[in-house]
Amino acid sequence: MSQDSAWKDVLEPLFPQFLEFFFPDIYQDVDFTKGFEFLDKELQQILKRSKSGKRIVDKLVKIFLKNGKEKWLLLHIEIQGYEEKAFARRIFGYNYRIFDKFDRDVVSLVILTDNNPKFRPHRYEVQHWGFRLTFEFPSVKLLDYRHSWDTLVTHSNPFAIAVRAFLKTLETRGRDQDRYSWKKALLMELYSRGMNRKTVLALYQFIDWSMNLPKSLEDQLFHEITEFEEKKNMPVLTTAEKIGMKKGIKKGMQKGQIAGLHWAIEDILELKFGDAAKELLELIKPVEDIALLKQLRESLKKAHDVAEARQLIEKILR
Repeated sequence: MSQDSAWKDVLEPLFPQFLEFFFPDIYQDVDFTKGFEFLDKELQQILKRSKSGKRIVDKLVKIFLKNGKEKWLLLHIEIQGYEEKAFARRIFGYNYRIFDKFDRDVVSLVILTDNNPKFRPHRYEVQHWGFRLTFEFPSVKLLDYRHSWDTLVTHSNPFAIAVRAFLKTLETRGRDQDRYSWKKALLMELYSRGMNRKTVLALYQFIDWSMNLPKSLEDQLFHEITEFEEKKNMPVLTTAEKIGMKKGIKKGMQKGQIAGLHWAIEDILELKFGDAAKELLELIKPVEDIALLKQLRESLKKAHDVAEARQLIEKILR
């Protein structure tokens, strides 16, 4: 399961805490007594696919303000886990299309979950012949929290735990035993925080999904957590919930791998053949077999023209 998916799934059930932790000024101005509404389905109808066919805006939320000047507006929240040259321009395009649809002010917020400290997009600007367009958006770089670990440990907001899990996931890449130790420690911490079940469930799922381990270590941790709960008589999740979560992780990872392979193939074909790649992509779109997609990805790197690429696709899919 990708880190971005894990962030999206913890954001929705804990939205007020998300704003309070990452964007406290906005949190202070929102009137949560009037509720809030996620408009993801409406948004997907507008922006089913970006020009490259890869990305969809992560979250769109209708909020109400305390000041009464604007009864409600929209927050567009983007979780970005990799460097992207035209990222700021894409955020501007999404912001405008959302505004055009709803005729409401749209505030775009960005959480950067990549591991490059230099990637910090925050502005898109156009200037020609006296015309100027400047679009700026607040962004949070999660890597920056590395210097505030002690503060995160004592912070009461649940997203402090989520950020610690994120940082340890990056730090323990390629070191499964270390990740196992940190994952166990963070999951155990949930039992002593005094948080309500909804919060614990969301954090448990976030930690479990983002700090992925080999199956043997996952099974070992599953049994250790379950035994701990039984001894202390303090179950947070039922065994059925944990098993269901594991199945969801596996399914999500497979879907993510399939999507990633489709995107890689699309990049290869567009780079090689431009607009002519569209007809080839239609042939590949229904394919969900990971082995076939990997074979297509490697073979199409060697294709010299559209005709050769089509022959390779047809041969592999036979």
